[in-house]
Amino acid sequence: MSKTELVKQIYHDFMTGNVGNILDTFDPAIEFRLAESHPYRGSEPPWIGKEAVVEKFFKVAGSEWDRWSIAVDAALETADAVVVEGRYTGTYKPTGRWMDVQVCHVWRFRGPKVTSFHQYVDTARLSHVMNRDTR
Repeated sequence: MSKTELVKQIYHDFMTGNVGNILDTFDPAIEFRLAESHPYRGSEPPWIGKEAVVEKFFKVAGSEWDRWSIAVDAALETADAVVVEGRYTGTYKPTGRWMDVQVCHVWRFRGPKVTSFHQYVDTARLSHVMNRDTR
């Protein structure tokens, strides 16, 4: 399986709630960095390790979204990274607002394991959908 195929499988597993499969692809010391000012991150530093990702992201985000998905518009694979351009869509349950935002992800690898995830997203639009101001 190519790294791009693995990333697409991670997206599928996220959409179907299969966190165990996602965690199996992560290096134990993964650096997980949501975009600056992301409502789930605020000004926190990146989360390090699988447990931090589960506690600070998966346990929070998983129950708050309905029909969350990512459409991959383009993917660029290098020897140790995959860069994905796409769009998130879904409904944020607490506000009932629909999200349709541009996103870019940088996935870094060491061998077959994901060592780093870095997200770039339209945080202003996302904050509006979530009715949160992180400034």
